[in-house]
Amino acid sequence: MAVHAHPDDESSKGAATYAHYLDQGAEVLIVSCTGGERGDVLNELVARDPKSRRDLAGLRRDEMNRARDIIGFEHRWLGYQDSGLPDEGDPVPRGSFADIPAEVSAEALVRLVREFKPHVMITYNEQGGYPHPDHIRCHEISKIAWDVSGDAESYPDAGEPWAIKKMYYEEIFNSERMETVYQWLLDNDPESPLVAQFEEMREWMSRRPNRGTAKIDVGRFFEQRDEALRAHASQVSPDSSFFFWPNELQRQAWPFEDYRLAASRVATSEFEADLFQGITEEENA
Repeated sequence: MAVHAHPDDESSKGAATYAHYLDQGAEVLIVSCTGGERGDVLNELVARDPKSRRDLAGLRRDEMNRARDIIGFEHRWLGYQDSGLPDEGDPVPRGSFADIPAEVSAEALVRLVREFKPHVMITYNEQGGYPHPDHIRCHEISKIAWDVSGDAESYPDAGEPWAIKKMYYEEIFNSERMETVYQWLLDNDPESPLVAQFEEMREWMSRRPNRGTAKIDVGRFFEQRDEALRAHASQVSPDSSFFFWPNELQRQAWPFEDYRLAASRVATSEFEADLFQGITEEENA
């Protein structure tokens, strides 16, 4: 199970991992906490579509359905309203996801955990990956679900208890990845116009250290990941920086998506190449 704040987050932050595990026979459920109703339309062509102004929520649902079909995961809406990204010091809209207490919203996620019975949960770190109020709230309710979904006395009306085995934070965008790909490019194709683009991004990425403990080799699913991300056309412009790293370059230098083990109820190692490490061993014991 992967818990995300908005539709499109699942495709920019882990889609290749989901495709990888689906290919191995795992079941994958994506949870979208909000409908993304207050997101900006970042694609000029989509902005011309009257539906982007008349029914952005419906457009985002349509896009999510296409991304779901491309990767093949199961999907559930948690049902909360996008909080938007207010200016610093301004409150989030009343009744939006970040306005509702985490303990209240967590019940809906606990219900899904107890229904789906995941062995692994992926979510955002304590800062939400970046400080969007919905991403931070997503972290908070995921942490509550991790803590209490196996406790029969917590949310007793939300189904039979189920304890998740492992919880990971997504760490895909990190400075080590940027530096490794950049160095590979310098060593193998120093005249590439990409060198200048990487140099522009290095300072920004330096503020995102790699705290990952798990590297999942998912390079052969990068095209599928990109197709799913492009399905979210209202959120992703054709010239988005998501696509400026050629997939073959990424496969040569960094064919991984990275995660940090946040908590585990099974024995595992300090560094992993499989999010299910320790779970399979426990079941076979």
